[in-house]
Amino acid sequence: MKPRTRRLAIVGSGLLAFAVAALLVVNALRSNLVFFFSPSQVAASAAPRNGAFRIGGLVEAGSVQRGGDGLTVRFVVTDLAQRVPVSYRGLLPDLFREGKGVVVAGRLQADGSFEATQVLAKHDENYMPPEAAAALEQARQAHTAPTLDASQ
Repeated sequence: MKPRTRRLAIVGSGLLAFAVAALLVVNALRSNLVFFFSPSQVAASAAPRNGAFRIGGLVEAGSVQRGGDGLTVRFVVTDLAQRVPVSYRGLLPDLFREGKGVVVAGRLQADGSFEATQVLAKHDENYMPPEAAAALEQARQAHTAPTLDASQ
C-alpha cells in the first residue's frame, strides 16, 4: 500500500470514528433531555402528549390526598392561572407542602392528569427553580392584567 493511500485510510477511519462518536453523544443527549412546562402551557397543549417532561408551580392548598397504601399521593400543581392534577407513587421529599413550590417529572395521561415519576421540592425558604418562578410570575401578571371596559 502506498504511503498516500495509507494516510487517506487512516484519516478516513478517524473521521468515521469521530462521526459515530458524535452521533452516539447527540442521541444520548436527546433521549435524556426533559423540558419544563408551566400548568398554563400544559392546559394550552404546548406540552408533549407522549413524552416525558417537567411541570413546575405551587402545590394547591387542600389538594393533597394520600392513598391507603401510604405511597400513593394525588395533588394539584398550579401556577395560579391553570391547574394540573398529579398522581405519584413513592416517597415525597420532606419539604413537600401545600402552597409551596414543586417540580414534578413524568408523563401526561390521556385524561389530562399527570403521572409523576419524580417529585422535587424546594430546599430552603428562598429557593424556587428559575423556570417555575418565571412561570408563576407570568401567570400572575396575566391573571391580574387590567381589562379594557368597552363602555369607556
